[in-house]
Order: sequence, then structure tokens, then C-alpha cells
Amino acid sequence: MPQADPTASSLLRQPGRFMLRSLRAFRANQGLLLAGAVAYYALLSIVPMLILSVVALSHVIDQGELLQTLRRYLEWLMPGQAAAIVAEMADFLRHRDVVGWVLLGTMLFFSSLAFTVLEGAMGVIFHHRVAIRRRHFMVSAALPYAYILCLGIGLLLVTLVAGSLQTIGQDSVYLFGREWSLSGMSGLLLYLLGVAGEVFVLTSVYLVMPVGRLQLRHAVIGAIVATVCWEITRHGLVWYFATLSQIGTVYGSLTTAIAMLLSLELAATLLLFGAQVIAEFERSSRGAAPSDKAA
Repeated sequence: MPQADPTASSLLRQPGRFMLRSLRAFRANQGLLLAGAVAYYALLSIVPMLILSVVALSHVIDQGELLQTLRRYLEWLMPGQAAAIVAEMADFLRHRDVVGWVLLGTMLFFSSLAFTVLEGAMGVIFHHRVAIRRRHFMVSAALPYAYILCLGIGLLLVTLVAGSLQTIGQDSVYLFGREWSLSGMSGLLLYLLGVAGEVFVLTSVYLVMPVGRLQLRHAVIGAIVATVCWEITRHGLVWYFATLSQIGTVYGSLTTAIAMLLSLELAATLLLFGAQVIAEFERSSRGAAPSDKAA
């Protein structure tokens, strides 16, 4: 029989101690500063990237359905701001015939910035890997565009699946002499689809962005940690914006941009903390000393 992983056993016995060690390493690596850089460039990247994806996918799927699906899942990333983003995108798409090659190239450039900065942040967290092996610059240059293509394909699949689930939600079944609506089941399946997609995307980020080969189980552990933390944070943001926030009074016309940046900052922090959990888990598995400061 295969022997149990001693690192995993230690984590299960003392999860609090392991998380505290990961938090200390995250602080030593200036994780909040790295998350701020990732969030800033993500703010510049997300709208051009989504516009490119929607323009390409609108040739094979209804634009309204695509924007509706995009709005639903943007709420996972930026609670309360998805409607404003989708409205801007819809306005842009109505005038997409004026998009020239210069604007297209500019959008391609800006849509790749967040991935480039994220790769650098991952290099700081996984500095023990970078010291051993560095990625070829051509791979780093092509990686953002390959990932954008994969995200576009993922958006297409999610739109198709979400449309099917919404169709199911309009039906009902007869059981025990009563009619039972499937709308609640449809909503639950859409939520589970979102959570599963979140874990899948984070796992792919942790597998691709760090230099070298990462074990799948380590990537899944980091993705689950980041997903659980983000779900708690996301619901907290929804409640905060709905009840306590005075952000509109303070920032006025800048409200949407500030709220987006706040959401992206928190998301980037948890994304990088999940990577830090993986790095600590990896070092422990290899018998290395815990990381107390960045290289």
C-alpha cells in the first residue's frame, strides 16, 4: 500500500500552524505589495481581454446570451460592479465596426499585462524554483495570449452549459401528485458550476504560472484554499456594498473603478496566498526549511 504523505498528515493535524507559517512567509515576500501590482494591471487588462473574447465569440453564439453569462460570473470576481462593466462592453460592441488594427493591438497588449505581472509575482513566491530554473523569455511572452485563448474557450463552454441549465430551470416535474419547479435546482447547479470553474481556473494558474512542474495535488490544495477564502470574502463584499458602503458618496464618478480595484486587490491577495500555501507545502514535502523571507 502507498505510504501517506507526511506533509499532508502534518497539515491535517496542525492546519492552524501551517497557515500561520504561510501567512508569515506571505508577509516576508511582501504579498500585499505584489497583490497591489497584480490588481492594478488586472484593472487595465480585464476590459480589453473581455472585449476581445466577446467579439470573437459573438460570431458563434448570441451576443445577448454571452453578455448575460459574463455578467453572472463577473459578479464572482467583482461583486456589485458586473452590470457597469457589461454595459460598457455592450456599448463598445455596438460600435465595434470602428475598431482598427491599432486599437486591436493596444487591447492585445493591455490584456496581457496582468498575466505578465502575475508571472513575476509567482516568481517571488516560488523563488526556490526560479533560483534553480528560469523560463525562456519566448515562453513568457506567448503565455498570456495562450491563456487568453483558453479563457475564451472556457467562456464559450460555460455559456453553453449555463444556457442549458437555465432551460432546465424553466421546466418542472410531477412527483407525489404535485408539480415541483426545477428553478431552484438550476440555480444550485449554476452556483456549483461557478465554484467548480473557480477551482479549475485557479488550479490551471498554479500549474502554469510558476516556473517548473508543479504537482497537481499541490495546485488543487492551493486552489481550494483560495476558493474558500474568496467565497467568504465575496459574500462579505456583497453585504458591505449593499448595506454599509459610502463609496459612492466619497468617490463619486470614480466609484466603479475604485470598487473594481478593491475587489481585484482582495482577489489578487487570496490568489497569491494560495500560491504561498503551495510553496510552503512544496518546501515541506521536499524537506526544505520553511521560507521566512524572500530571496
